[in-house]
Amino acid sequence: MSDIIQLLPDHVANQIAAGEVVQRPASVVKELLENAIDAGASEIKLLLKEAGKILIQVIDNGKGMSITDARMCFERHATSKIKKAEDLFDLYTKGFRGEALASIAAIAHVELKTKQDNQELGTCIKIEGSKIISQNFINTSIGTSIAVKNLFYNIPARRKFLKTDTIETRHIIDEFQRVALAHPSISFLLNHNDTEVYNLKSSNFRKRIVSVFGSKMNEKLVPIDEKTDIVSITGFVTKPSFSKKKRGEQFFFVNDRFIKNGYLNHAVISAFEGLLEQGSHPSYFLYLQVPPNTIDINIHPTKTEIEFDNSNALYAMLRATIKHSLGQYNVAPILDFNRDSNLDIPYQLEKNLRQASSPKIIVDHNFNPFKEPSQKEIHFIFNREEQTQGWDSLYTPFESSTQNHQEDLFENHEDKAKKTFQIQRKYIISLIKSGVVLIHQSLAHQRILYESFLESITVKEANSQQLLFPVKISFSSQEIEMIYT
Repeated sequence: MSDIIQLLPDHVANQIAAGEVVQRPASVVKELLENAIDAGASEIKLLLKEAGKILIQVIDNGKGMSITDARMCFERHATSKIKKAEDLFDLYTKGFRGEALASIAAIAHVELKTKQDNQELGTCIKIEGSKIISQNFINTSIGTSIAVKNLFYNIPARRKFLKTDTIETRHIIDEFQRVALAHPSISFLLNHNDTEVYNLKSSNFRKRIVSVFGSKMNEKLVPIDEKTDIVSITGFVTKPSFSKKKRGEQFFFVNDRFIKNGYLNHAVISAFEGLLEQGSHPSYFLYLQVPPNTIDINIHPTKTEIEFDNSNALYAMLRATIKHSLGQYNVAPILDFNRDSNLDIPYQLEKNLRQASSPKIIVDHNFNPFKEPSQKEIHFIFNREEQTQGWDSLYTPFESSTQNHQEDLFENHEDKAKKTFQIQRKYIISLIKSGVVLIHQSLAHQRILYESFLESITVKEANSQQLLFPVKISFSSQEIEMIYT
């Protein structure tokens, strides 16, 4: 029997491996931004076209690459971050596996431009499907520019399952925010379809948070600061009064790397015990610095999960630090004994105020609809002519002469009214050619209002009134981008 096991071609193996590293355009953005940071860049630009499906370009002013490194960076498991297995437990860089660029080059058209400080000319390499198409010398600035075009062009099935531009853009912005928040000392620029979304200047943690989420965030922040031999905890949590119903704006950074950790999240929530309504969640931006040899990053392809050597101690310290800060800044609800208690008493109408009474309606229990009327038997008019008197008359109580006034008022409508009358103030009976119609008064009124409102918003222009003073609404850059996409 012949052998059936064989090695896969490199381009097939690269496409399979790319499935773990690159799930969507946001995955490419994350890898390229982290490479730019590892290159020592102080300014990073991210340019997008159609949510990254057509173009993802990252431009940095880092140290650049030599000609040899420019070719080697697209080889699988080629990296400058580690040299031996022990280096995995002493990492200070974002990447270390040497898989990102090789995976991206296998499923897209990639153009790399790079130049080092000591070089007169830079290098330009074009790759399609892991194959180098061209390599030339070019005149370019110091640093690196990587343009990823036509993502998943050779895997139609993967491209077909990409979401709408709005959803993919949201995922890209999420990744961009995580990287930008972790490195406030680096300037970031994000352009989508030639529109500037973010332009973040170098700053500190607090200013970077406010720049990303808007100026209103500044008043919500409570600073956190604690340093021990095990961990250094800095950052901010939001005041309990600004909690939200959805989980959002919750960020953990360990050694300048964004992570997700349910155990640490529980520590934060428990620190807010008694301060939050049921189902509410606080926002937080927490930066933890720990010795690299006390954590294991190499447990997930996206490197967003970390194992801690002393997670129990870290949990206790994080919870205690947040509780201390919340107490120190007096964000817990307190009783104000100087408050005027009369302000809390709801206003009630006095009982002796005159109330508008309903019009008196006389019902003749001996009424016979088949009997020819011999006298005025007007008890109710369904289609009353529109009253043109002032609105204030609606709130004037009826006097004792109401009945006589009604009879005089309705005298001209005797022919119409004798076919319509009311029962128990709930039902309307009307005589028609084919018989009798019974109408539920309240439901009919609701239906009339419904049809009127429906017509006003579908056929006619809806009634509106301009505010005397316009209301200003603030949106974050992410929310604005969602509106226009």
